[in-house]
Amino acid sequence: MSSNVFATQLQSKLQMAKEISEEEKLYRYNGVLYPRLMCPEDHLKSLENFQAREDDIMLVAYPKCGFNWMVGVMGKIITESTGVKIESGRPPLIEFFGPEIRKAVDQAPSPRLLGTHMHPDNIPASFYTKKTKMLVIFRNPKDTLVSYYHFTNNNPVLPSGQSWESFYSDFMSGDVSWGSYFDHALAWEKKMDDPNVMVVTYEDLKQDLNESIHQISSFFGFSLTEAQVQQVADQSTFSAMKQSSVNSHSTMANIIFRKGEVGDWRNHFTAEQSQEMDEAFSKHLSGTRLGAKLKYQLNCQ
Repeated sequence: MSSNVFATQLQSKLQMAKEISEEEKLYRYNGVLYPRLMCPEDHLKSLENFQAREDDIMLVAYPKCGFNWMVGVMGKIITESTGVKIESGRPPLIEFFGPEIRKAVDQAPSPRLLGTHMHPDNIPASFYTKKTKMLVIFRNPKDTLVSYYHFTNNNPVLPSGQSWESFYSDFMSGDVSWGSYFDHALAWEKKMDDPNVMVVTYEDLKQDLNESIHQISSFFGFSLTEAQVQQVADQSTFSAMKQSSVNSHSTMANIIFRKGEVGDWRNHFTAEQSQEMDEAFSKHLSGTRLGAKLKYQLNCQ
């Protein structure tokens, strides 16, 4: 699906990133910050008339919650189940689609593997009217923040050179690309009864990948044998995905796949920052079903 087009465009954007100031790399659209080079305003405006299909496979995640890992897992599930190989040279994020890629996506056969980091209220309306199934991936906020900090400082299209203290403050106030983690979490919490929405957590994927593959396959209506599930799992460990990412993500591989650990936040948070995040989690997500799924006490205290 035009992976060569995307690769060419990515190189162009990486070059452009050298020519603009750090401040220019982000801009606000409808109150939310986005990376200007990857998600220019015309991309976001054109999404309003994006035509979803009932059989699209839609992956949704707040940034650095395991999205790229799940793209790889889902691609392998589709291939094992249908024999259709999903092209890996193009990120499926719909907000990255310019006119050329958008045209190719519109003409692509089903099933289309699509994705987004966008807040559920900003996802094109057709995904809801068509009742497209959406797999939503969340990760505990402390590890998400750490991963996002390293990703931002190492990604040329995002503002680099931020101190840990500065990025921590921006994350807590929601002044980062794609907006507030807690806004995303609360919005998806309201959709957890929707039969077309399935929420999984990064931590559960790490703990029992085989069982997660079973559940995800079933949700999307794919049938896999135990041997196929094992095959997908063996090829989808974080270390295996990191090794193969040089082929799928080229120059961005080491930026996208860093550590993939649960608990790396302990190497970054001060005691005060940890307590502040504990209080924010309690304020926003305590007593919610998503909050319970994230097993905050186990993973963040």
